[in-house]
Amino acid sequence: MSIKHVTAATLIVAVAACAPAPRPVPEVRGSIVSTTPVADLQAAEVTTALQAAKFDPATVQYGVKAYRVLYRTIGTKGEPTTATQLVVFPKNDDSDLRPVSWLHGTTVYRGDVASVKAESSDRAAAFLIASTGRAVSAPDYLGLGEGPGHHPYGHPEATVSSTLDALRATRELARQQGKTLDERVLISGFSQGGPATMMLGRALQEGADPYFTPAGLAPIGGPFNVSRFEADAAADKVTMASLYLAYFATAWDRVYDIYDSPQQVFREPYAAQVEVLFDGNHKTHEIAKALPPRSQDLFTAEFLREMQNPTGKLRDLLRPNDTSCDWSPKVPVRVYHAKGDRDVAFHHAEHCQSQLKTNGTLTDVGDADHNGSVRRALPLVLRDFP
Repeated sequence: MSIKHVTAATLIVAVAACAPAPRPVPEVRGSIVSTTPVADLQAAEVTTALQAAKFDPATVQYGVKAYRVLYRTIGTKGEPTTATQLVVFPKNDDSDLRPVSWLHGTTVYRGDVASVKAESSDRAAAFLIASTGRAVSAPDYLGLGEGPGHHPYGHPEATVSSTLDALRATRELARQQGKTLDERVLISGFSQGGPATMMLGRALQEGADPYFTPAGLAPIGGPFNVSRFEADAAADKVTMASLYLAYFATAWDRVYDIYDSPQQVFREPYAAQVEVLFDGNHKTHEIAKALPPRSQDLFTAEFLREMQNPTGKLRDLLRPNDTSCDWSPKVPVRVYHAKGDRDVAFHHAEHCQSQLKTNGTLTDVGDADHNGSVRRALPLVLRDFP
């Protein structure tokens, strides 16, 4: 057969046969693996849900639709993994929505996060935000919800990567529904989510994503001086001191290898069971029942001394968590805290404000306990930020 008789189809087949096999398309961070609807509420139903969670529903304007989204991200060593989040959209006619990243506080049981637990206070917070016309990304972080592995509690890089990829997945879901997200993100979070708010804000300001930029930062009740917080927990100066400190110790050992054996840190008979208790599958009340409430009864004297005066590797690892506010935000920063908080003392908010290289405001929400402070502060966040 002469060349002029070769059909186009034959040429295509021949070229395909000679060409190397196509490389697999790399998994894209922030791309969606699956989406599961979890709530579809009218405005009146949102009001009822907020009242049950003890949030003020006065700002509710719209109903909401909520989804559990499994998305691709990276682990503590940069390896591919997945995580889940709750995404909530307002039921209105706006096609372009202002996004809010809502970052939750300390959670030991994977089933207590907003994407899984219908009664979660963080789900209620996301409903409240979305009901004002905003789109909400509420990540579970790594190792919680339906994400694999253990939660790397207090790991700065993993905190930023999982929350940033959650925003990307939220943008993708909005696109699938014919909506767009404004590039300016309001970031707010409670307790553990307070420092996370500042870390994500700094990463976005420094160009971590080509699309998203920070619009405002509103941390609530955050432990901004983690060294001081852990020292206070070691001295039994905070509520649930032993649980907080045990969660910290087991999580950091999994990532940073801070002890050779549990017996170096935990007293018997607890040393053999602590790591199992903090596997993400035990509820807070189960852990509290199994462990003594006082740190001095759970930890070795040597470990308590080290936590009260950290040196060497531990001191260096704590430094990034002590300096989450030590930068110059180009957007408004409003810090909210309660002087009545006995879990995270008010001086943490003062620590953050003193580190800010630009002016930030500090609002005392009054004589509320730790969990009560977020219920008082969040309506103020929605009022103070456009």
